[in-house]
Amino acid sequence: MLLNLPFITVVIIMALGLYAMLFKRNLIKIVIGLSLIESGVNLFLVSLGYRNGGIAPIYTNAPSTNMVLPTPQALTLTSIVIGVATTAMLLSFCMVIYRHYGTLDSRKVRRLRE
Repeated sequence: MLLNLPFITVVIIMALGLYAMLFKRNLIKIVIGLSLIESGVNLFLVSLGYRNGGIAPIYTNAPSTNMVLPTPQALTLTSIVIGVATTAMLLSFCMVIYRHYGTLDSRKVRRLRE
């Protein structure tokens, strides 16, 4: 059961993010939900690349050949950079929407569009 703890955590984090994106009306909370989903995906990628007793693949004179997988680590670093850029862009959109409409409620912004 303890070996599945990272995967259980991934499911919980992604469920919280999905809940925030689907059921919250505040645009900032929707962005936070998206960030939670991104964090869950990053944890999932790192959990997939983990090997018990493994060492980092950057050592040239490694005492054993049991190394963690470097590909999920590289994908996770790329995902973090993309996630930060996406979050910054969405928050700047939220600022523009607030300046233009005076609210962050997604229902009111939709109603003003019609």
